[in-house]
Parts: sequence; structure tokens; C-alpha cells
Amino acid sequence: MSFIVCSNLSFSWPDDTPVFDTLSFSIGAGRTGLVAPNGAGKSTLLKLIAGEYRPNAGSVSVEGVLGYLPQSLPLVGNLTVAEVLEIAPLIAALHAIESGDASEEHFTTIGNDWDIEERTRAELDRLGLRDLAFDRRLDTLSGGQVVSLGLAAQLLKRPDLLLLDEPTNNLDLEARHKLYDVLEQWNGCLLLVSHDRALLDRMDRIAELDRGEMRFYGGNFTEYEAAVSAAQDVAEKNVRNAEQELKREKREMQEARERAARRASNASRNLKNAGLPKIFAGTMKRDAQESAGKANEVHSSRVTDAKARLDEAGRALRNDQKISLELPGTNVPTGRTLLAGERMQARSLFAGDGVDLTIRGPERIALLGPNGAGKSTLLRLVNGDLESDGGQIKRADGRIAYLSQRLDLLDLDRTVAENLAAFAPQTPDAQRMNLLARFLFRGPRAHLPVGVLSGGERLRATLACVLGAEPAPQLLLLDEPTNNLDLVSVAQLESALNAYEGALVVVSHDERFLREIKVDRWLRLTEGRLLETSAPDVS
Repeated sequence: MSFIVCSNLSFSWPDDTPVFDTLSFSIGAGRTGLVAPNGAGKSTLLKLIAGEYRPNAGSVSVEGVLGYLPQSLPLVGNLTVAEVLEIAPLIAALHAIESGDASEEHFTTIGNDWDIEERTRAELDRLGLRDLAFDRRLDTLSGGQVVSLGLAAQLLKRPDLLLLDEPTNNLDLEARHKLYDVLEQWNGCLLLVSHDRALLDRMDRIAELDRGEMRFYGGNFTEYEAAVSAAQDVAEKNVRNAEQELKREKREMQEARERAARRASNASRNLKNAGLPKIFAGTMKRDAQESAGKANEVHSSRVTDAKARLDEAGRALRNDQKISLELPGTNVPTGRTLLAGERMQARSLFAGDGVDLTIRGPERIALLGPNGAGKSTLLRLVNGDLESDGGQIKRADGRIAYLSQRLDLLDLDRTVAENLAAFAPQTPDAQRMNLLARFLFRGPRAHLPVGVLSGGERLRATLACVLGAEPAPQLLLLDEPTNNLDLVSVAQLESALNAYEGALVVVSHDERFLREIKVDRWLRLTEGRLLETSAPDVS
């Protein structure tokens, strides 16, 4: 049974920019993860399936009750938890009956939902919202709690089909694992858009939206990556073979032309020496020219066919560019103390006298903790953006670079090249352009204003400026660097950070990202205390 069927689906924005053109696919029961680069139309496709957008052509059909959690929830702060869950009338009717009001309208409102409070409490508990009061206002909740509450509202509908758009955005590790558990128990049809690879590894299949086509891969995201990598190896081999074939056909055509020219020259000389009549000599010459022309047509056709095979092989290649670079200037000797902070405190956020933190050598530290624990505040104390209310902080000579979630280090009106020149004025222009090329800003891309770049491009530009700065940073502070990045951009970020040889502290809820950048020390900030911990279990 197909829960979603899209037939010849076409959609364009009001300015006629096309998003989809005759896109067709169907999705049945099970968990499907939808992946594609930012801007490919994943969220737009979910809105079309949910009925929020109407296609320009083609059709979308949905079977069963639909639940849809968009990436940006259309909720206002004065709503209560019960109103978001759409159970406020039911709760009011139940309480009225319990108080002795037996009006028929209350029974009509309740219908068959006499267990609504128990079901709701069970759903909230599964998502880590056990103690959330029904009358609590939305503006008193964290971003992660709002997302979990929105999902609970959809699950209470008992949907047959569930659409989720980046459901782990704003969720801390504990909330993410609650979500993972809920979705692993899902028995209907799930279509999920996410850049969370730990979540995608819990899917039954991966749907890839690529160049206007939908391709399906059985298995989870890790298996999808392996399949794509194997296909890429085959495509690269086919391109190499096609290139060699084209060279061979061109060479053979040239050699055939040269042989024909030599034969024509020899034949002309022989005819002249033989003293044959002009009419007979002309006929022989025309026959030789026709023969040479036919041979040339055959070779030209072979070259054309070889070019077509090369084009076909090239279309199968992916354009997922990788960052590859060396950054020896960022090297920090093992054991060197870069920061010694004792009893650091800010606005009484931390327990007791504050928290202690020492960073030595090229450590790679992951700073974990629930939303609101003070992780970003601690990074600002380390960087010096925020003065400590007590204790002392000693920083070694050397530059500290801090990338906040806002990515606000660069001048938006300047080009990428101009920003790098401001960070590294003594570096020769050719060397700066070479660095930008390694960060995938080649040719005209290096001369685009930062303000027009996508989120992933802006992060790459910021990293290029920070890591190529004078002097190079010995300590790098990163606050949720993978937020809103597509999977290709995350891989590019990992490549850049793996070339960095200094110390880094990163706040992130993306466990696979933390492992890919080879974190070797794990800290947890919770209830105002900073504690050493072990790596989280991602199984």
C-alpha cells in the first residue's frame, strides 16, 4: 500500500523559479529519510504533500490520517500546552463533568476520548515532557521543548502518515534520544527530512532528491553512504574509460586522415607519371576522395559516439566537493596550557563558586549539556567576550577564535576575498586565493559578498578567514557549528576541522559529527556543574 503518491509533480515559485518538474514517486509503510542539499526542495515537497502548497501541475495523493511537523512551528507564545496539543476543549469538558455538570455538549465534545489525559501524559512522557502542566504558556518553554510538544500534538492524532521536517533541531542529546526511541516504535508511514545522521541511521530506507529525481536506497543512512560511494567509484571508472576511448577514437581518426592524404598524394603522383588520360585520372581521383570521405565519416561517427558515452558517464558523477588542506600554522605542542580558569562565574549561572576548566595542548573537547545549561556562556567566558564574576582566567599567548551560532565574524558587505585580506593582510594575495580555493571558493565565488552566501558557504568562508588569519588560532571555540547545514556542508566542515592542529572546544548535539572530528575529551555542563564524562552511546 502506498501512503504517498506523487505523479508528474511540478512546482515553481511566483517568480517562475522551478523547484520540481514532472517529479513522480510513491512511498509506502515504514520509515523513510529524505536527503538532499539545502535548496533542493525537501521542505517544499513536504508542504506539497501536507497540502500547504498547491502544485502547478501533476498531483499528490495521501492515504489515511496525516500528521505534519514543519521546521518552523507556527505557534505564538500565549498559547497553553493544552491548546498546542489541541486537547483544551476535551480537558475542559472532562473537568466540567467531574465537577457535576452533566450537560450533553460536554459528552459530545469528549466523544470516545475519555482517556485523553492518560494518553497525552503517556505521549509527553515518551518525549521527555513528563512534568509539563497543561496550562503552562508556550513562551515559558525552551526551543527544544516546543519542538517535542509539537511532535506530541501530531502523535495524538494517531496518524497513519507522519511528515517531520528537521525534528531534532534545537533538541539536546537527551531529547534527541527520546525522539529516536519514539520513531523506532513507529508502525505507520514516516517521511522525515533531517541532517541528523544518527536519526537517519534509524530509517528503513533513504530517499535521495537529486537533480529533480527521487532515488530510493534500501537500508539506513550508513548503508546509503556505502552504496553511493560504490556507485561513485564505478562512475569515476566509467569516466576514465570513456575518456581513454575518446582519445583513442580521435587518434585513429587523425591517423586515418593522414593515411588518406598520403595515399591521395601518392596516387596523384603515380597517375601523372603513368601518363593516363585526364578523364580516367579524374575518375580515379574522385573515387579515392569518396573513399577517404566515407572513412572520415565512420571515424567522425565513432568520435561522436565516444563523446556521448563520456557525457553519459559524466552525468553519473556527483559534485560533492571536499575540503582538503593542511594548516601547520595552527599546531599546538602537547601539554601546553592554553587556558586555566578557576571558579568562573557569570550571573550566578554556575553552582557554588563557579566552574573550573583547563585546556592543554591540541585537545579536542566536546561540551555537552541540556539546553539552557550555560554552554554558550562558558564559551564566551573562555573567549573573553564576557567577564567572569569571580575567580580567575589565565590565557596563554596566542589567538583564540570564537565562532558563535550567528556566524557574525565577517563583514557581510565585503567579498570573501576581502574578508580574508582583512584577517591575513601580510599573506601574499596568491596564497590567500589558494587557501580560498581549498575552501571551495574558486574564481568568481571568491569575489561574492558574504551576505549572499548560503549558511554552509558562510561557515566555510568564516573558517577560511579564522584558520588563515595572522596569527593562526591556537584555540578554536565552536557553538553548534552544524546547525542548518546540509550533509555535504557538514562533511566539508569535518574535513576542515580535521586539518586543524590546535585545540578546540565544540558545543554540539550531533554525536556523529563529534566523533568524525575526533573529540578526545568529553565535558558535561548540567545543574551548574562542569564534569568530566565519557563519550555518549550512539547505538
